[in-house]
Amino acid sequence: MKVSVDEDRCQGHTLCAMIAPKVFRLSEIDGHSSPVGEDVPAGEEAAAAEAVRSCPERAISLTDTNTADGPTRTGSNGATS
Repeated sequence: MKVSVDEDRCQGHTLCAMIAPKVFRLSEIDGHSSPVGEDVPAGEEAAAAEAVRSCPERAISLTDTNTADGPTRTGSNGATS
């Protein structure tokens, strides 16, 4: 599972880092979020998904690369593509 943060949408609410601190880090300069790594660490998938749902700016996306039908992307608005 891969995670990304839209830097233009993130406003630094910090919810993602509070919910999933092993997945997201905050900038010391502006408090905006970025993924710790491209891949969600094993065992942190549920926390990452909760962070996606909690983002008020809808700036976080998860991409599940392990689906039989190919990659599935879920954004903060709950939309799946």
